[in-house]
Amino acid sequence: MKTHDFWYDLPQELIAQTPLEKRDNSRLMVMDRVTGQIAHRHFFDLPEYLRPGDCLVMNDSRVLPARLLGHRPTGGAVEILLLRDLGNKKWECLCKPGRKMQVGSRVTFGDGELEAEVTEVREDGNRIVEFSYEGIFLEVLERLGKMPLPPYITAELKDQERYQTVYSREVGSAAAPTAGLHFTKELLEKIRDMGVDEAYVTLHVGLGTFRPVKTQEVLEHHMHSELCMINEETARKLNETRARGGRIICVGTTSCRTLESLVNEDGSFSAKSRWTDIFIYPGYAFKAMDGLITNFHLPESTLVMLVSAFSSRENILSAYREAVREKYRFFSFGDAMAIL
Repeated sequence: MKTHDFWYDLPQELIAQTPLEKRDNSRLMVMDRVTGQIAHRHFFDLPEYLRPGDCLVMNDSRVLPARLLGHRPTGGAVEILLLRDLGNKKWECLCKPGRKMQVGSRVTFGDGELEAEVTEVREDGNRIVEFSYEGIFLEVLERLGKMPLPPYITAELKDQERYQTVYSREVGSAAAPTAGLHFTKELLEKIRDMGVDEAYVTLHVGLGTFRPVKTQEVLEHHMHSELCMINEETARKLNETRARGGRIICVGTTSCRTLESLVNEDGSFSAKSRWTDIFIYPGYAFKAMDGLITNFHLPESTLVMLVSAFSSRENILSAYREAVREKYRFFSFGDAMAIL
């Protein structure tokens, strides 16, 4: 299986740079998982495709405003991107410009509310940075940090909350679980009133989610690891959904990867957590998921491979070509697809 088998041609102008004014006004392509048949709708039409007894599974991870813009004592500008909390006020970070950020280099953010010093340069080029501040680090970040938007988004985000889902609560992601960005609180309430259950999982999305597949052969690609969790309440809801014959519909590939990583061999669920590097591509046998709500993904990406595994490569690439013809908006702030 070749990586290039998952290529499609995407005009640059279809990559959404900003979110729509109203979250659920985005378009929704609904595709039959088996036949590949397509309907063109809007996201607020989603309830028409759900049934009482179904369960929506959503990733409640919240994006850390992990992009910090500061300056060195000489006045030179520095950007630090937080990757991993190491404890004791130390973080593994990406720094730009890296050549200026050697051991002992200091950076000031804001009006001196936050300061940082490089304590180690790792072999992979990442830096270990120790921060100095008063109070609670997350509160400092909320004031000084910016959202670490994907590299294909070049426009400035005016409202940082638009890169968070309305149900986000567990801080820790470097990128948003973007399929959930289309939901409003009102739409979720309408879905609940239909008798559709909702359950939450947590998978903190790492920057590795943007790492391209560089191998020619799909099977030679190694996935990044991410921490994922299911609590007791979610496990109970999923088991009840299975027992009553309802569908488990994942909102986003992160919810899918969480369930497929943590489902028991017999198809049941229990509270657990683990680091997962699960790689889902055509030929994978799904054990947990019956439906998927997702965005449109990058050509040759692991996420295009995942949705192709859930339907078929032919169905997905045909649907993507149709989306290009119909001028759907692509990627993080783009339109959505429901595969049912």
